[in-house]
Amino acid sequence: MTQKITRRGESLSVAGEIAAAGTRLPAFRLTNERLEDMGLAEFAGRAKIFNIFPSLDTPTCALSVKQFNHRVESMDHAVLLQVSADLPFAQKRFCAAEGLTNGVTLSMMRDKSFAEDYGVLIDAGSMAGLCARAVIVANADDEIVYSELVEEISEEPDYEAALAALGAV
Repeated sequence: MTQKITRRGESLSVAGEIAAAGTRLPAFRLTNERLEDMGLAEFAGRAKIFNIFPSLDTPTCALSVKQFNHRVESMDHAVLLQVSADLPFAQKRFCAAEGLTNGVTLSMMRDKSFAEDYGVLIDAGSMAGLCARAVIVANADDEIVYSELVEEISEEPDYEAALAALGAV
């Protein structure tokens, strides 16, 4: 199945279907700022909120990273995973410049299977190869309790709905 989203009127195609509520998180390997590969095992026993976006070099993506970092500050039971195709060096530089410390930045630099398995890989259009904007929330047992694929990539995700789902786990 193919999902359709837009970017300021341009139609973009997203491969597969976004990981849906009621299903388990697919396994993944992503690269952190220290160039180490990480997966679900590193976050076992904690609720997870995935903020997935195309690139920190766009205003809406930068804003969503800042918003989620600020909003999860007092949530000790959960980990914020910020996922994009940006290189780990760029992710680290951005977070340091903005004083963001509440999330873990993860890059698809070595493998795009995360985006494929989670149903967020843009596979056609000007942004092919990047992630669509999405939010996925899972409980400590890796069961998805909320997912959102943002239909217009230049718009922000529904922070309140995602955080409400996170608060319920």
